[in-house]
Amino acid sequence: MSDAEAASLHELADLIVAVGRQLRPPSDPAFEPCTPIEISVMRFIHRNPGTSAREAATATLLPTSNFSRVLRGLEKRDLVDRVVDERSARSVRLYPTDKARQNLQYLRDNWDRTLRGIIDDPATIDIVNTTLRRIEKELVARRRGEADQDH
Repeated sequence: MSDAEAASLHELADLIVAVGRQLRPPSDPAFEPCTPIEISVMRFIHRNPGTSAREAATATLLPTSNFSRVLRGLEKRDLVDRVVDERSARSVRLYPTDKARQNLQYLRDNWDRTLRGIIDDPATIDIVNTTLRRIEKELVARRRGEADQDH
């Protein structure tokens, strides 16, 4: 990799962090703020309602004990429902609650107000989204590989 390519990657990472810092949480008092780890768990559960705790822990790369602690906290705040699996009473399925769905809507409304008008070209937005999804997918795969090597 050339110095110029490395500098471009460094700038990309720097800009991702800088943009993330500008995305403030909603000011609505009903919005339930979450820690970055809780956001990771809620993001997975929102995208995979009915997931098992094991699947969610694996997907978020959290050790079982840490995941259990985060999950208990989310349940206490009425953001996650644990539902006993009808096929196996020992298994539970995780679902976002109505409060969690409302929380996500507050967040999306806030992002809409914050980002609207900055980039109006849908093709540009699609390219950026596609690129960031690819980066996220690869980073998760690499972290999983590292986690597998630790065992």
